[in-house]
Parts: sequence; C-alpha cells; structure tokens
Amino acid sequence: MLGAIAGDVIGSVYERHPIKSTDFPLLQPRSRFTDDTVLTVAVAHAILEEEPYSEALRRYGRAYPHAGYGGAFEAWLFAPEAPPYGSYGNGAAMRVSPVGYAFGDVRTVLAEARRSAEPSHNHPEGIKGAQTTALAVYLARTGHDKDAIRCEIAARFGYDLERTVDGIRPSYSFDVTCQGTVPEAIIAFLDSRDYEDAVRLAVSLGGDSDTLACIAGGIAQAYYGGVPEAITREVRARLPDEFLDVIDRFTASYGSA
Repeated sequence: MLGAIAGDVIGSVYERHPIKSTDFPLLQPRSRFTDDTVLTVAVAHAILEEEPYSEALRRYGRAYPHAGYGGAFEAWLFAPEAPPYGSYGNGAAMRVSPVGYAFGDVRTVLAEARRSAEPSHNHPEGIKGAQTTALAVYLARTGHDKDAIRCEIAARFGYDLERTVDGIRPSYSFDVTCQGTVPEAIIAFLDSRDYEDAVRLAVSLGGDSDTLACIAGGIAQAYYGGVPEAITREVRARLPDEFLDVIDRFTASYGSA
C-alpha cells in the first residue's frame, strides 16, 4: 500500500509534464499526494472498518476535494445520490492495492477488487483493471516469480505482457483508461530490478505518471518486500496524520502494506 502511495507522490510532478527518461529527481519540493493516495487510503479504511467501499470513497474524496480527481469521478463524489457511471478509467486500478494485501486467496481478492471498483467504475474494463492490479499484488506478496505473475495475468485477463518498457515508451502517450494503463504499469514492474527502478520505469513511459507509478509501485513493494527507508521517510512526511494512522493500522493487520 505504501508502495502505491509512494509511486503516486513520485509521479505527481510528471502527471501533466510527462518525461521519457528514468533520469529524474525522485522526490522534489513539489512532490505531493494526489487522488490516487486519497482513494487508496479510503479502500484500506473500508477494509479495516468493514465499511462499504462507496461510503469510504465518498467520505475521503469529499474531505480532500482538491486532490486532482477526474471530472466524472468528482461529480460522483459530490452528487446527492451516487450510482456507478460506467467508467473504465484507471481510478479503479490505482486505489485497489490494499485488496491484494488484505485477502488470502485468489477468489476473494478478485471478488473484493470487483466490489471496490463497482461503486464508480462498473464498466467491464474498469473492473478488469482493478482485479488485475489486486491479483498482481497478491501474487507478488505470496512468493510468485515474475514469469508466473506474467503468465497468470495474461492468461486470466488477456493483456499483452510480452512487451517491454523500452518498446512501449517511444509511442506511448497520456492515457487514463484501465486498458491503456494497467498492462503498461505491470510491464514497468516486470522489467524492474528493484522498487525504485519499477517506479522510475513507470514514470518514464510519459503517460499518466502518478497512476502508472502508483500501480507499478504497489506491485513492486509486494514483490521486493518493501519500500526503501529513504523513500518511506520522505513520503510519510508529505501525508496527513489521518492517512498515516490508516497506513499504520493496515500494516499492523496485514503485514508490510
């Protein structure tokens, strides 16, 4: 979970100013949490408190109204009634990493990922993106190697994971859909050497950088066994106390989240 949040903070500077390089300052004065972090914390809170995902998402989103939500999601947040709106945006995938930590078998992980997506992102591609990301986190934290993760995700969801970051980067552009973000973020993880490398590779694609790095970072933390202490310290310093409380309680309940 902190790996996803750190990816969001690191990628935030490049969300609207994409780069095509891994050579950039990792954390800068302008690095900040965005909607990816707010909603990841909301999902973790919902799991801890056994609260409906929709209620937690709306409460946290309303408490942090300037975090950078998409227009349709922002309208959903503040509407008196909040039916799902058929989104296949990558918001379903960016917030789901806690599900991959909290549940103990594939069937439950997939079911909970669906439940976390459906309040807003009930399009099949939105649900698929959430399930893919949560399953990748689950497989990474339960000792599966990269070949096994690649094969399981590709077979189950049909994403093309035989590409490389170097092959994707030249023609890739800003994309906020699950289908245009999730496989690329997973490839950044698969191509990586360690946590930091996964995040740098994700940002270097030059797309929706905070979300690409959030997704890749959540999987990388699970696979590599944590987030480097220097990154953890800098990221925690940028988070409000209520986020830190949820992160710490979630970690105490579910391990290195």
